[in-house]
Amino acid sequence: MKTRREILIALGAGALAAPLRSWAQPKEKLRRIGFLAVRPRPSAANPDASYAAFVGNMGKLGWVEGTNLHIEWRYADGDYARLPKLAAELAHSQVEVIVTHTSPGTQAAKQATATIPIVTAAVSDPVSSGFAATLARPGGNITGLSNMGLDMAPKQLETLKILMPKLATVAYLLNPGTRANLPMLENLQAAAAKFRVKIVRIDARTPEEVEAGFAAMKGRRVEAAIIANDGFFIGQRQRIAALGIKHRMPTVFSYREHVESGGLISYGENLADVYARAAVYVDKILKGAKPGELPFEQPSTLQLTINARTAKALGVKIPQELLIRADEVIE
Repeated sequence: MKTRREILIALGAGALAAPLRSWAQPKEKLRRIGFLAVRPRPSAANPDASYAAFVGNMGKLGWVEGTNLHIEWRYADGDYARLPKLAAELAHSQVEVIVTHTSPGTQAAKQATATIPIVTAAVSDPVSSGFAATLARPGGNITGLSNMGLDMAPKQLETLKILMPKLATVAYLLNPGTRANLPMLENLQAAAAKFRVKIVRIDARTPEEVEAGFAAMKGRRVEAAIIANDGFFIGQRQRIAALGIKHRMPTVFSYREHVESGGLISYGENLADVYARAAVYVDKILKGAKPGELPFEQPSTLQLTINARTAKALGVKIPQELLIRADEVIE
């Protein structure tokens, strides 16, 4: 039978051992993912709501940077020629998933690895681009979200015709480094025949070419411009908005971010929501899902956003029909 002194000693030893055992508990495993970012690094002067939405939703799903998650960021700053090298760096950095966006970003990631899962956001037509066997069952190491780029340009032209019924000549500003822009142009030209509108193709893959492109529009008597939904142009959204106002050129985009920066009208999916959804794919893959078995997701809602301040600066009156349809009017 233990004495009172022996019992107290045993209790004391147990009390000391308990915290020692808790200190010895292994830390939660730090999971590593890579993010191949086509656009510039976000800053206070040039924030990026899409990238922030991805990180924010990862946190809501339980993946917190510095606690159980590490993100290796690589920024191409809109220079698509840098993407292959950056993708190769990520492929060799022992990440478990690579997140990217746009066709050039996805193509670079695909070339860098055939084994690391790739989650792509806002890519146009993944099947014809060779990223998936089918939308329902991609089959390889790539999955994610498909945007509606192929269908948007004709709808944006229709929006312009409501805004400017006598519209006759429209520029289509595209990045020739993005293959998906060319089928979009073909769809737009088919729609233009119906509306009796001439489409003028303007190429731009650098900031200088964006400047020159807007100057060329005025020289070719362009009355309005549709801007292709391209990662480079999103990074140049403030410049493009300023040029539109400078040249008194009504501009139509796919994403609200352009209009928030001073563009006139956008019609398309909510880009921040798309990137937040990309986090759901990463969460599933980190928990064991295979990318080839995760169906590509397509946006179910489209948003019309109008910048009333820009309309005033351009001397353009927004028809009531568009104001009624608008999901948001920025005053």
